[in-house]
Amino acid sequence: MKKILALVLAVAMLLSVAAAGAETVTTLPRNKTLYHGGWQYGSIAAWNPLHSNSNNSMAISANPRGSRTLVWETAYMYNALDGKLYGLLAEDGYEWNEDMTQLTFGVKAAAKWNDGTAVTADDVVATWEAWKKLDGYNGTYAGYAPYIANIEAADGKVVISLVTNDEGKPVNPLLVYDYLSGTYILQKAWLDSMFEKHGGDAKAVAEDTCSEKDVPYSGPYTFYFDNDQLTVLVRDDNYWGQDESMWGKLPVAKYQAHTIYSGNDASLVAFKEGQIDVNQQFVSNIQDLWEKDGLAISTYMDEAPYGVCATMPTAWFNMEVPVLQVKEVRKAIAMAVDYDTIIANAMTNQSPSFADVPRSVMNPTDGEQALLDHDAIQPYQWDATDDLDTRIEKAKALLDEAGIVDTDGDGYREYNGEKVSLKSCCPNGWTDWQAAMEVVAAAGEKIGLDITTNYPEWDIYQTVFTAASQTEYDIFMWSPAGAAPSSPWARVRGLMSSEYIGLNSNWSGNFGHWSNERADEIIAAIPLAATEEEQKALYTEATILYLDEVPSFSLMYRPESFYAVNETVWTNFVSQDLNAELAAEGKPQIPPLDLIDGYGIAGQYYIELVE
Repeated sequence: MKKILALVLAVAMLLSVAAAGAETVTTLPRNKTLYHGGWQYGSIAAWNPLHSNSNNSMAISANPRGSRTLVWETAYMYNALDGKLYGLLAEDGYEWNEDMTQLTFGVKAAAKWNDGTAVTADDVVATWEAWKKLDGYNGTYAGYAPYIANIEAADGKVVISLVTNDEGKPVNPLLVYDYLSGTYILQKAWLDSMFEKHGGDAKAVAEDTCSEKDVPYSGPYTFYFDNDQLTVLVRDDNYWGQDESMWGKLPVAKYQAHTIYSGNDASLVAFKEGQIDVNQQFVSNIQDLWEKDGLAISTYMDEAPYGVCATMPTAWFNMEVPVLQVKEVRKAIAMAVDYDTIIANAMTNQSPSFADVPRSVMNPTDGEQALLDHDAIQPYQWDATDDLDTRIEKAKALLDEAGIVDTDGDGYREYNGEKVSLKSCCPNGWTDWQAAMEVVAAAGEKIGLDITTNYPEWDIYQTVFTAASQTEYDIFMWSPAGAAPSSPWARVRGLMSSEYIGLNSNWSGNFGHWSNERADEIIAAIPLAATEEEQKALYTEATILYLDEVPSFSLMYRPESFYAVNETVWTNFVSQDLNAELAAEGKPQIPPLDLIDGYGIAGQYYIELVE
């Protein structure tokens, strides 16, 4: 039905003329240009993939869950739908030695840089060595050095040696997978020239913004145009990936473009009008766009939750606040929250409910849920076993038993003689998160705790919740790791590991600074579990500990990226229907990651023009 609608609307489609940069935009043939939304905000700061803050979202976004590989490429692509790594610059497959202390892979013979030279194992080694030199100016090396001891080339292949413990076992082989899918491979000759240019000054290398034409790339697209209102990439028709060892053809669209809008409202208008084809933007009640407005807009799924939810925006308790060091207070607040209202109102049902997928340390995907003993954790899943009214009464009883009661009759409980007053925070303008925090504040009122909301601007918020120590926010929101090769271990680590306590500029996890010795032991043991049964036992224990202690609590499930498409100009986007066809042909299904992240880029080879 949506595709028929697209055919009708296509007749009336005009060239996309953005708010500014109109002359450039109108030179782009609409039938050769794929427009994106929801990624680029403000002007590009750098074209240097070593830069720590390039603000170049279409070209530079290295992340284990799926790096953006339109320009620079990784060894492997992660597919969140099946949890597998697929070779990109690397040959399909990799080999471990017997004790899993070394991983070896080859580089595809067809892989080339845009200057025509081959991508080699030496480039992979040189990239690692560059990250090592940049330690302190970019966090890549620091994040992997505790696990990767060395990367070298041997007989034309890449050999990654792992850091081992006292027993000779690898500290964590899972992080190697993250590195392979989450780190760009850069050309050795260019890296050498950069350090020579700056006299070996690593800081200068990291801060060099580079011209858009300075850096060799291996991907299918390169710079075409950018200013403060538009960025455009153009296809390199000499792209090596049209070799039969990779895609066997070029991606369909000649241009990848992203208009920079003033805000979400302007972006939504453009999406409705067909000026954006693929949109990474939360849209309330998105089904209304086709059910009520009759627009040629669709999502990965035709029915709620409309997308694949892989992460869990979470409310964190600040353990530096004395009253929140009392487990019963944390648990009572979490029990009293009306999660159905959050999912219905804040997420407009674009999330499974906790009744559908009871809470744990896992996201709602089948692969992660299979790693739990559901019978064992069921007694601890308080919002799956009781309705809201029952949970509120149990929460009150918990507080009463802990001696946190209202002694002066004002309706609010006291702790150490003072009224319990807490601030719940999230960034201003993040409307779905703000709606969720209002529900958290309302839960406090129901159980006699004074919880008020505060919404600082993002530039302030990000410096506070990532600080080594802070007492400004009592309950605050951020998301743990979603889908990645090292998940769900990475999420357990982010939710519970004490290694992050005391770290400044901590973007990795345990933002509330909770500490538990057994949690640390479980986190260390999971990567070394010899069997799936051992893993399952450890993940189950971690879930029970987390739900009992409640250092934080998830408020909803959420997609890694929101994904909606306008089929006015292009059609045959990634969807459940397309994936069913691919599965029938024995081909991997494609994750709905906006056709640019990880294995999601495979969707670029299936889109078609509306006729």
